[in-house]
Amino acid sequence: MTRTDPTTAEQSSVVAKLSTLDRFLAVWILAAMALGLGLGRAVPGLNGALAKVEVGGISLPIALGLLIMMYPVLAKVRYDKLDAVTGDRRLMVSSLVINWLIGPAVMFALAWIFLPDLPEYRTGLIIVGLARCIAMVIIWNDLACGDREAAAVLVALNSVFQVLAFGLLGWFYLDLLPGWLGLGDGRHLNISMGKIAVNVVIFLGIPLLAGFLTRRIGERKLGREKYETGFLPKIGPWALYGLLFTIVILFALQGRTITSQPLDVARIALPLLAYFALMWFGTFALGKAIGLAYDRTATLAFTAAGNNFELAIAVAIATFGVTSGQALSGVVGPLIEVPVLVALVYVSLAWRRKFATAQRLTPAPQEG
Repeated sequence: MTRTDPTTAEQSSVVAKLSTLDRFLAVWILAAMALGLGLGRAVPGLNGALAKVEVGGISLPIALGLLIMMYPVLAKVRYDKLDAVTGDRRLMVSSLVINWLIGPAVMFALAWIFLPDLPEYRTGLIIVGLARCIAMVIIWNDLACGDREAAAVLVALNSVFQVLAFGLLGWFYLDLLPGWLGLGDGRHLNISMGKIAVNVVIFLGIPLLAGFLTRRIGERKLGREKYETGFLPKIGPWALYGLLFTIVILFALQGRTITSQPLDVARIALPLLAYFALMWFGTFALGKAIGLAYDRTATLAFTAAGNNFELAIAVAIATFGVTSGQALSGVVGPLIEVPVLVALVYVSLAWRRKFATAQRLTPAPQEG
């Protein structure tokens, strides 16, 4: 009689329960990217019309898409468990060091290595490296079965540091450090702490507050069991609807720019691919080395690899202009980040099985 591996059986059961939307996620995302690029290229004036629908430099269609995307995931967070995350010093310290010391330094080095002759694109990439992810990482983490509570805490931590440190790091990496290293004249960023704070409030504060209030009121009215088994499954698919809508709008906004400069896009893509690989795999290895469980290791890796593309694009446009090379670098960021991080979700889920296998094979400590 053939014995079935319980891990394989469990995975088959999980796959069988997936909706069509979940099962073919990569297909839908690639289709959304293609649709957005096609619309931006085929419909005259569409990107200009979409660009005008903004308040204070914030694109309202993208803000709407991110709100719809993040709200269901943040409504799933068990906010009464957040103290267990903040008490994990390994996770908190690792996240701060990786996001605010290592991440910007890695992007600075890669930008100079790959683009020594293209200063505008190089500057744009460095700006992307400074804008740590506070929005889309929520859904990558959820798809990879990461720790939702840890993701909520880490993106909130990133948002605080984004307000306080973005301008300072921009001055250091774009102005001070190039001068120290004899790499030429520095650049200055035209961005205030107030504008960064508005970005954080819109892309994280609103969906976080909505998710928190939904959890509190929902549990009070329905009870925890009905809230989690009845209400959450109904709003769950909207996270992916919001993601697909955001991708279509984002790529429609920049479709003509991206498709008209394929060689420049390829040059910018190379350091971005290297960056995502180094940050994600390096951070995942670190999480495993310091003894974090799979869910928190995945959360640490995705929060380290993701970037706040909306902030990076807004800063590049405000400082250097909408047609600048710096703005193009910001635009290419999500073009590369979205498919790469979707692929890394699948890599992460495959490694999740290895974590489970390793835990089963590790002997329990003997009681003396």
